[in-house]
Amino acid sequence: MAYLERLEKHYHLLLEESLQKIKENGFGYDSLIDSEKDDRFGITLLIRPSLEVKTSVKDFIDKVKKIEPVHHFYSNSDIHVTVMPIISCYEGFQLDQIHPQDYIDLLSDCLDDIPSFEVLFRGVTVSPSCIMIKGFPSDDTLEQVRDRLRGVFKNSPLEQSLDRRYPLKTAHSTVIRFKKRVKHPKEILAQINHFRNYDFGKFPVDKMELVVNDWYQREEKVKRLFSFGIG
Repeated sequence: MAYLERLEKHYHLLLEESLQKIKENGFGYDSLIDSEKDDRFGITLLIRPSLEVKTSVKDFIDKVKKIEPVHHFYSNSDIHVTVMPIISCYEGFQLDQIHPQDYIDLLSDCLDDIPSFEVLFRGVTVSPSCIMIKGFPSDDTLEQVRDRLRGVFKNSPLEQSLDRRYPLKTAHSTVIRFKKRVKHPKEILAQINHFRNYDFGKFPVDKMELVVNDWYQREEKVKRLFSFGIG
């Protein structure tokens, strides 16, 4: 099965499974979003969409925000696609525990001959506690990058937690997280259905960023370590 066909099937299964869980148990929520005690940090390799595409996504976010304004809505500066969580966020992680230049050097070698590609944001999907934009790369370059990262870090002594939570397969972008009980589930599900196959636009990927980040990739808590040009 071709890469994009597998990706579409994965998104479809994710949506159907999530809708079934929501039907049975309602939406979930993340009670840690506003917690001052949340000190989960890590380092991530990521992609940032173009301003034009993020502006298109914001139209969808604003429609959900009108229904229930109390949740966590990603700002333009926070919207991203995770290439790989190099060190998944955990309590107490601090940058001085590692040598960032070692990671930069390793990633520079890994990404040296990677061609640029495009990502299309088309449609919306959902998990019980968050809403995501579906991303579709123009080819399997992103998949190749992830496989290459898995290989180089497997043979490296550097601290890492690649795929520890789950193997990354998609190019989605989380844009809304529920932080309280959802009061108007039917209205939110109607917006998800309306934007289910909406074309938010495509953007070129000619660089990737290595950042230190909190769990939610909030701009005020993110520090860029390096930007890798590709293509």
